Amino acid sequence: MVGDLSPAEIELVLRENVIGRIGCHAFGQTYVVPITYAYDGASVFAHSRNGMKLNMMRQNPHVCFEVDHMDDFANWRSVIAWGVFSEVVGMERHRAARTLLDAMHRLLPKGPPGESMHPQGGIERTVLYRIGLEKKTGRFERRL
Repeated sequence: MVGDLSPAEIELVLRENVIGRIGCHAFGQTYVVPITYAYDGASVFAHSRNGMKLNMMRQNPHVCFEVDHMDDFANWRSVIAWGVFSEVVGMERHRAARTLLDAMHRLLPKGPPGESMHPQGGIERTVLYRIGLEKKTGRFERRL
């Protein structure tokens, strides 16, 4: 059976996962790239060094975000959301960094803390950004 996810199921997929994909379009080209993210119920938070993704989102802040969860080829859930990119600065930066690091914690290597536990050069050297989600849809397939 293939169907639409309920709003509660969409929220669950967004909260349970930490790897998604951003689709952005600027300068006459479209770019889709995976990101590590955290979701707070309204926005997706992520980090990046300066490069193509940030340049494109700064040029055109309207982006698409996708995340999926696959148990197998016949049992999956997928969410697509549309939103607006903005950089996180000032007092909100600390809260956003904590939200992101807490979500990423389960992917960090086990063992004593080290450089590998942080984005290269540390979170303080990256651009933190949010995608304020404005519209969300979700689909699923379940083999009965």
